[in-house]
Amino acid sequence: MDDEVTVVHIYLHEADQGKRKTLMQEILNLLAAQHRVQNVVVFRGIAGLGVGGEILASDMLRLNVDLPLVIEFFDRPEVADAVLGALDGMVPKGHIIA
Repeated sequence: MDDEVTVVHIYLHEADQGKRKTLMQEILNLLAAQHRVQNVVVFRGIAGLGVGGEILASDMLRLNVDLPLVIEFFDRPEVADAVLGALDGMVPKGHIIA
């Protein structure tokens, strides 16, 4: 039995859009339907920095905040590599750590 896995972190924002749905939803669909990755979790940050350095934070005064998201998954190296290939062009460069 091969116990080797590859862990992948994908950094997004809630407002990132894909072609038809939010980018997060499109990535989750890709992971589940096309690659059958079962070990996936999405983390929603309570604060982060935007592209321009502005602080994005969740508080009661802001109703529309674009908070950071991290999608994390792990699987066999060949599955992770196939997913990384499918994500090329879908996720901005520099937003994936594997």
